Amino acid sequence: MAERPAAMEADATAPTPWQSARARLARHRGFLAGAAVIVLIALMALCAPWLAAHDPYAQDLARRLLPPAWDANGSFAHVFGTDHLGRDYLSRLLHGARISLAIGLGAAGIGCVIGVTLGVAAGYFGGRVDRAVNYLLACQLALPGLLLAMSLVFLIGPSVPVVIFVIGALHWTYFLVVTRAATMQIRALDYVTAARALGASPPQVIVHEVLPNLASQVIVVFTL
Repeated sequence: MAERPAAMEADATAPTPWQSARARLARHRGFLAGAAVIVLIALMALCAPWLAAHDPYAQDLARRLLPPAWDANGSFAHVFGTDHLGRDYLSRLLHGARISLAIGLGAAGIGCVIGVTLGVAAGYFGGRVDRAVNYLLACQLALPGLLLAMSLVFLIGPSVPVVIFVIGALHWTYFLVVTRAATMQIRALDYVTAARALGASPPQVIVHEVLPNLASQVIVVFTL
């Protein structure tokens, strides 16, 4: 009887899976280096209006094809030089990073929401839901992606939000395939069975048991 409180106290002080994951990431040099680079790029993109010394769209043919600053004929007025229209490369890179990050994160977010929702539903419920999702997947894979993207952009009109929507709507299949297979494995595990036995509804099981264990797979596909 004296050992039981000690065991319960040890369980209470044991780190959670999220705490263990954060501790491992904090010791992973490759992750820290990559995160530092991404954060630096994001900060430079957000501060582009203040960091860029020139208008990224301003053309100056008198200063076309200037070499970068480290060249013998270069200057720090244009650190990376200029293009064939005299536009400053560094300013264009800083402002272009904002569009690239917006498209990348926005499209991946849309694809993640669509693919994870369909993949978890198909993997958890199975049966008719799985067959319906597989039919949607087959239809999506049968369509030529580039032709469909060009058609949507032509019908809706070219703009950054349209590009984000089109790319996200065409790239949810990766999330679906991965999450469906992982969910089919997770739903057969003991802790999911225990949650059902305790009276948890399917949405509760999915939110509290399935999705936390899909986080690593979703993060990998999201970064790709």
